[in-house]
Amino acid sequence: MSYGIYIGRNLTADGHAWLAGYGDEPSSHWLEIIDRAEHGSDSTITVGVGPDSDMPGHRTEIPQADVTARHMRVSYSYYLGVPAPITNGGLNEYGVAVRDIWSTSCQALIDMTPKDQTGPNYSDLARIVLERAHTAREGVDIMARLIAEHGYSCYGGNSHIIADPDEAWVVIQFSGGKGLWVAERLGADDIRASRPGYVGVVPTEPDEKFLYPDHFIQTAVDLGWYDPASDQPFDVNSIYGDGKGPWKGMAWVEAEMRKRADSAPITFADVCWAIQTERLTGDTAGYGQVVPLVHPSHPDLRVMWHAPVGPVTAPLVPVFLGQTEVPDEFALHRYLTTGEAHRFLDRRKEATAPDTVSHVPQGVEVSDSAVYQYKRLMHLAFQDEDLLKEVWDHWRLMEEQLAEQLPLVLRSAQLLLQSDEQELARRVLTRESRTWLGQGLEDCRAFVAAGHARLRLQDRLNRSRKPLAPEQFW
Repeated sequence: MSYGIYIGRNLTADGHAWLAGYGDEPSSHWLEIIDRAEHGSDSTITVGVGPDSDMPGHRTEIPQADVTARHMRVSYSYYLGVPAPITNGGLNEYGVAVRDIWSTSCQALIDMTPKDQTGPNYSDLARIVLERAHTAREGVDIMARLIAEHGYSCYGGNSHIIADPDEAWVVIQFSGGKGLWVAERLGADDIRASRPGYVGVVPTEPDEKFLYPDHFIQTAVDLGWYDPASDQPFDVNSIYGDGKGPWKGMAWVEAEMRKRADSAPITFADVCWAIQTERLTGDTAGYGQVVPLVHPSHPDLRVMWHAPVGPVTAPLVPVFLGQTEVPDEFALHRYLTTGEAHRFLDRRKEATAPDTVSHVPQGVEVSDSAVYQYKRLMHLAFQDEDLLKEVWDHWRLMEEQLAEQLPLVLRSAQLLLQSDEQELARRVLTRESRTWLGQGLEDCRAFVAAGHARLRLQDRLNRSRKPLAPEQFW
């Protein structure tokens, strides 16, 4: 399902916008940094959903871009049968950030979706925007063009927030096989939380705030869902969506952030809190991201704060676009990875299979799995309020200290880049991020050991409780 929140730059203490969120997928998660690449004129990529997806379709080939941007992202291995690896979003070298967020279409559109649907799925759209977009608006145009030319493969509807330092767009893609989508612009004074993605009333002609394809209104007219002569507004959520409006949890967090902005500029800690609070982040949360939307002096200095599971029980730690590798503990592991149970461990450094997650190299399996350890901590902490408070305080203190250290690390790398020492700058960024990620994982193991021992001795290990989704707090 996932969750995202955008904070406009006029409301923040740092003077720049933020995009944050987490994923709600039940499979494995891993952090990736993908290098800039050039592709031949006849290169293609495979997109769409397969016959085994919950809403089936056909995988097809579409043209690849001549050049794809360096970017970092979190990938995962399963959701409703969508072929892996699946990407919810991340940050690219041009400063474009993407968050994927569920947004259901109305049942009538879901029912009319072709059984042989083709075209990019929600993950394909997020990944392609990261690979190609120079601005958030260009990201919208890329999605629109892909849907118009190749179709859209869905599991019931979806949305994205695409953001850059100047603006953001909420883009919703609808089921039905009719090429329907809508985009709403967010600016410097806006706060928008999405879960699900939501767009309400739009004008009957596109403008600078709302974009949609030429047939968007007419399709509703043809289906008998809207009468232009009625003088009623065109409410996208009521006509093409579930008609429920914004989830009340999102209304609550938007109001809370607006209240904070009215009393003082929103800080980094405030943004983190918006995706950490237990009222919104339950057992189902898969990972967390916070992206400062800035234009540094060099793309290598772009930062994404990353938590391997829901950040209510995990720290957000800086990862740099310029670092050369991700620690093995935070890379793809067999733990929770769909399909690994019926494959032998791959002993080669690089091995892939079509339409599947890359086989996990043997060397990675020697390392610990950050997702595994932080999941253990999450389940322990949600059984012990004292442990949850202790973990919360510890990670928030760690994030505070990292925020103090970050400018010095960026300045060091910047000086090296200005001296044309990119290799040395990347070594600095890689070393610092690896150290911080490692420190967090070491502390996580200590919390797990202590928390498990305490609950075991108190005979309080709960082996039957059903996990809580955030909706159940409301």
